[in-house]
This record gives sequence, C-alpha cells and structure tokens, in this order.
Amino acid sequence: MRTYAGHSDARRSNELYRKNLAKGQTGLSVAFDLPTQTGYDPDHVLARGEVGKVGVSVAHKGDMHQLFDGIPLDEMNTSMTINATAAWLLGLYATVAEENGVDRSQLKGTTQNDIIKEYLSRGTYAFPPEPSMRLIADMVAFSVNEVPSWNPTNICSYHLQEAGATPVQEIAYALSTGIAVLDEVKARGQVADEDFPKVFGRISFFVNAGIRLVEEIAKLRTMSALWQEIGRERYGVTDEKMLRFRYGVQVNSLGLTEAQPENNIQRIVLEALAVTLSRDARARAIQLPAWNEAMGLPRPWDQQWSLRIQQVLANETDLLEYPDLFEGSVVMEGLVAELTAGARAEMAVVEEHGGAVNAVPYMKARLVESHRERVARIEAGEQKVIGQNSFTETEDSPLTAGADGGILTPDPEVERERIEALAEWKAGRDEDAVRAALENLAKAAADDGVNIMPATIAAARAGATTGEWAQTMRDVFGPYRAPTGVDGASAPGEREQMEEIRRKVDAASEKIGHRIKILVGKPGLDGHSNGAEQVALRARDVGMEVIYQGIRLTPEEIAESALQEDVDVVGLSILSGSHLELIPEVVRLLREEGVDVPVVVGGIIPVADAERLREAGVAGVYTPKDFDVNRIMGEIVELVAQRAGAGAAA
Repeated sequence: MRTYAGHSDARRSNELYRKNLAKGQTGLSVAFDLPTQTGYDPDHVLARGEVGKVGVSVAHKGDMHQLFDGIPLDEMNTSMTINATAAWLLGLYATVAEENGVDRSQLKGTTQNDIIKEYLSRGTYAFPPEPSMRLIADMVAFSVNEVPSWNPTNICSYHLQEAGATPVQEIAYALSTGIAVLDEVKARGQVADEDFPKVFGRISFFVNAGIRLVEEIAKLRTMSALWQEIGRERYGVTDEKMLRFRYGVQVNSLGLTEAQPENNIQRIVLEALAVTLSRDARARAIQLPAWNEAMGLPRPWDQQWSLRIQQVLANETDLLEYPDLFEGSVVMEGLVAELTAGARAEMAVVEEHGGAVNAVPYMKARLVESHRERVARIEAGEQKVIGQNSFTETEDSPLTAGADGGILTPDPEVERERIEALAEWKAGRDEDAVRAALENLAKAAADDGVNIMPATIAAARAGATTGEWAQTMRDVFGPYRAPTGVDGASAPGEREQMEEIRRKVDAASEKIGHRIKILVGKPGLDGHSNGAEQVALRARDVGMEVIYQGIRLTPEEIAESALQEDVDVVGLSILSGSHLELIPEVVRLLREEGVDVPVVVGGIIPVADAERLREAGVAGVYTPKDFDVNRIMGEIVELVAQRAGAGAAA
C-alpha cells in the first residue's frame, strides 16, 4: 500500500515519508521533480520554475542520504518513478545503502525505467531510443546478477491510457515494450541463458485502471494471459512463478475532474475495485491518486484519504477471502477473447514496424488519434463525465473552501535553496575524483559492450551530480526530440460541431489576409503533452496553420519561434506548476521582440494564479474544467480578430 509522494527537497520529503509509514503505508513510492527525471541540476536553465514542484529534487548522494534518513533500506520496499535517469537513481540508492552498511543484494523495490512510454506519452526522456534501451538492459542485467529482489524495469501502460490509449492499444503497446526490453537484454548477452527466466520474472508492469470497471478487469485478465503466453512461446520460460504477470497500479488520473472534485473519490474507489475484484488478475501493489490531483499538489491529509481507501477495502470488506469471482463468467470470457484478438492484431502491426523502438512514431500517432476521439465524445456529450459535461449543477464544495484552495503550494524559496545547496555540495567534494569518475563513465558509455552500472555507481560514490551524469550521457549519445504524433495523425471523421468554428477561422483569416497561424508551446520540463497535442490537432482540423515543436522549450526559444514564424497567437501549456515562473517570462520576451499577439495558457492552474497570469498580460487561461476544445478554438479566433481590428484602427 503506497501513496505517490515527494516534493520540494529531501528533508521535507523524508518528513512526509515517515508520517505516511506511521499511518500504515507499507512501501514508499518516490516522486521526483522534473529536473531529476530529465537529468538536469537545479541550477540549469531548463530547471527554472520546476525545482521541487512535482516531486523531490535529488541532485547527488547527499540528497539521497537525507531522503531516506532513518528509513532502513534493508527492510523497505521502494518504488522510484524514474525513467531516463533510472540508472543514476539506482546508482545513488545502491551507494547510500552501501555507505549505510546495507549490502545491495538486500535491496527490494522497483525503478519504473520504461523509456518507450516516455516518447509516447509522458515526455521525460533524456536520450535517443537505442542508447536508452541499452541503459535499461544494463540495469536489468545488473539487477538480476547483483540485486535479485529489485524490479529493474516497470513497463507502464498507465501513461498510455492517460495519452488516450484504448484497452487494445494499452495491452498491445505495453506488451510490445516488454518484448523489446527482453530482446535487448538477450542480445547484449550479460545474463547467462540459464538465468534468463529470472529476467522475465523480474519484469513488472504499472497499469492504469479507468472507470469502465468490467472492461478494466477484462483488460487485466487479458494482459496476464498474453504475458504468460509470451513467456512460454517466445522465451521458453516454464517456471510458473516466473511467468506471473506482476503489476502495480495507480488508478486513472485522466478521469479526475477539476469540476465537482468531490466526485473523484467514488471514481477512485470504483477504479480500485477494478484491480482487486478478480483474484487471478489482482494488483500486487496499489497507489491511489488524491481527490484533488486535477487541481494541484495533494496535501498530506489528501494522501491519507487515498491510503485509507485501500485499508478499508483490504481490512473491512470480504474482498480478499474468495476465489476469483469471474471464473466461468460468459461475459468476462467474451470480453477477454475480444481484447485478446484485438491486442494480438495490434502487436503484429508493431512487429511489422520493427518492434516497439522503431514503431514509436506509429504508436504515438495512433494514441493522439484515440485521444482526439475521446475528447470529441466528451464534447458531444456521448461520453458522460459527471459534474463536467453532465449534472453540472452544484453546491460549493467545503473541500476547496479553505485558504489553500484545497491544494498544497510548494515553498517558492525551494528553488533558491536547492541552487545554493548544490553550490555548497560541489565546493565540499573532491573535484579530481569526480572528474576521473565522469571520464570513466564516458568511456563506459562509448563502449557498447560495457555495462553502465559500475561506472554509474562509482560516479555516485565520488559525489557527481544528476546533471553531470546525464550530460556525460548526452555528450556520448547525442540529442533527441521525440515525435509529437500530430503530423502523423489522420484527418478526423466529419463532425458537425466543427463546422461553425471552421467558418469562423475562414472569416478571421480573410480579415487578417492570411491563414491564422498559432504557435503551441510547452515551456520548461513538463512532458505531459496530451493537452497541447489535442489543441494543436484541433487547430489544424479547423483550418489554422499550426507550429508545434513538442516539449521542453525555453521561454527564449518560444519567443524567437513566434518572431521567426510571424504567428498570430501563442498558446502555452504547463501542468507541472511552473506557470507563474515561466509564462510571464514568455510574455515579457514576446514584448521585447515586438511580437504583439495574444497569449493563451492551459494547465493545472489555481484560480488565484490565473488572475496573476492575466495581470501579467495573458489573454486567456484554461484549466481541466474547460473540456470543450471547440469553444477554446472559437475564443482564440475572436482574440486574433480583435487584435487585428485594434491594429488596423491604430
């Protein structure tokens, strides 16, 4: 039983972990901030506004020591939600254990370490696909050989569903990713053939459970059966224990609403049932989101509520006392057969593209299309979301009535403190030892036959930082920008609700003398691009010219692009909480460049922050409650027309 937790710095997060463990939590699930996830130190330009926002900042082994201070690592089961820099964080964890007298063979836990889904949905990649897969394979071999109770990779279908995946796509793309990892491990030859079943057995999954409860149960039963089939037929695994489909779960955050957020509690409970009712496809570990995650960062009390949901299900109900309730169900068997056929067909398409690594552009485009269909169904009222597009009449919620608005606001001084602490750390370490360790790391990275983990641990032990480790990798592996999926998405089926906005776009374009051109940008390190992709796609579908370069742009790059492309409107998307730092900076730079266009913003933005953004010159602010994308398009067109009219009058 876990809650996904961590914020600000190691000291504050350690306090939170101790409180959660005292309340009955049985494992730790560490949330890292975006600079840590993407391989930047707190003082890097791209880290601006992001330090400590969506997780804890960990820059070196000193931070890791403080993060787990007083927590026995030989007894704890620790899940770390980390992907691109997973090898580094495992290196730090092993180093801290070693310096605390705990042998690495005693460590238990999981590194998420699924890079394919980062290219497809979450955006916290750091390196190109091929070397990233090599890092994963090296971690798998290292763990199997030296940390036998560690799950070195955790294939994440969770984020695929967040990006719009249908159940068939979620099954197919996740299992295809598992195959890609196993094939890479086998090809690298660092695990003896007789130990390969252990590799298969240490692969775990992190899945999503949405609100369609029966369909979700069928999905998990399907994944379990197909995974065992893959183990037997493709890899020759016969040990039933190694063949188990081992998965943890966080229930669906995509379906949580900012509107009437109290409805999220019953959604979370129903989704938790989807991964516990079927004994033969039951989650090994559950972490539940908090009711207010569509609004901002949960407070400790909110996380406690989610933990108590699990404890009530496990300890007060009779849920765990019976054999599988769905054994022999005609309905369930039919659903499983349907999903199995669909997943096999989609996995075959991925295989035709050369496997999951080569199929990233294909899979990304299909996810963008699926998400477009989901958004369109909600807009049209075909898919009901209570409180958002259905039964919208409401009383004011006492849950959000407090001075904090129902969310936790990180201390704004954290970033300054972390930069100062980083400088202090560097001043006190042995620079010659760090330099030598990083040089050895670069040599190991450049030699494809060498496992990266020993050099990584040596760099961690010497006192190197997260940014230094990652930059060493970048220097060897080269840069990479993942496909957006927007260009590869097919044209939409004709929908009547688009016709009116298309006419408005045509009229405004005629008025200004050219097609409306919109720049959609994601400043900072926030890689959750689903919303930005849908805005870019809809703008294209209704007749605008769209400039969308994907994630991870500095304010300077966005302003320069707006100037060079001569755009009519700029749309910015941030979900990580860095909006007050980054968006006013973009507005200021646009003014300096003489780019007089309206700026609109979308993201998880509290009401008070939205007002501050408007005061800074933002023309429109949209949050998760604004689900009608056509309405947003219409308002953008009006802003462009008004600005053109004002310019002509001047």
